[in-house]
Amino acid sequence: MPIVIEWLSKTPEAVIYPFPADEIEWGSVLVVHEDESAVFFRDGKAYDVLGPGRHVLTTMVLPLITGILVKIVGYDRMPFKANVIFVSTKELVGKFGFRAQTTDLAPLMAHGSYWFKVSDPILFITQLSGSGVSFSTASVADFVRGYINEKSIDSISKYDLEGVFTKLDDTSLEVRATVATQLERLGLRLVDLKFEGIDTEPAYRDRLFFIKQMAKSQAAGEVLRMDTAKEVAKELGKSPGAALGTGMVLIPQVMTPPAAPPPPPDTGISSGQIVCPKCNRINPPDSKFCMFCGSQLPSTGKEQTSERTKRCPECNSDVPGDSKFCLKCGHRFQ
Repeated sequence: MPIVIEWLSKTPEAVIYPFPADEIEWGSVLVVHEDESAVFFRDGKAYDVLGPGRHVLTTMVLPLITGILVKIVGYDRMPFKANVIFVSTKELVGKFGFRAQTTDLAPLMAHGSYWFKVSDPILFITQLSGSGVSFSTASVADFVRGYINEKSIDSISKYDLEGVFTKLDDTSLEVRATVATQLERLGLRLVDLKFEGIDTEPAYRDRLFFIKQMAKSQAAGEVLRMDTAKEVAKELGKSPGAALGTGMVLIPQVMTPPAAPPPPPDTGISSGQIVCPKCNRINPPDSKFCMFCGSQLPSTGKEQTSERTKRCPECNSDVPGDSKFCLKCGHRFQ
């Protein structure tokens, strides 16, 4: 006797609903509500899919099922076995959360929300069946959440800890793009994905904060050197014997800060000052003639202001008070 096949008592978060009866009479009525699709599933394969509306099941309405029945049993005028799987096609929301490890082996914890829709019901049902997921909302929700966690970990683990926190916008965009591409393979469309919290363990958080604050000072190098020494000592402590001798050499090298470069030799000549090639006396940076012997000085290409105490009567230049010759024109002072 024909029956009515319908998804009743649907909850807002429901993703999927398998109709309990699997023996279907021709002439039965299939009722598909808005934001739903009904997939006919048989022998591990999805066949016909019907959208919203009231459908009387005939061979014209179900051509794929009809074709397989004719091929298997030779005729299609009998009650046939098939599962009707209702799939919600409205926008749904879920929560994700995971623990990952960055490229510098720092632990990372993140959680957030994602919004998605079933875009290809046949592909979706086929992928669930191939993955061994039962056709229930709880199982499907766990599967989708686990899939998003896995792809998010693969994407975010390409960054180091500092990169995750300082480039969070770029990181989240990459994770969203990766997850969206992977969900398409399940017949799903990712509407949005947002991180609502991202953190690391307190020790790594404090270390990251301190290094960021001291990044432009020598203290940052000291912190990294101390951390490296601690890790070396920890590893050496795990293996007695031969490792002890190695550690006695390693640790002092790690702990010793790099030597500062030696200071330049003190010649007594300030930057820009000119030494007279004839009398070897020091002249101010902008001198053209030696103020002690009057010899022409080599040019430095730099013009600086010297101390002014008297004026040259020839060129009207200001020169130091103890000059015997003008720095600019070579005039001899009386």
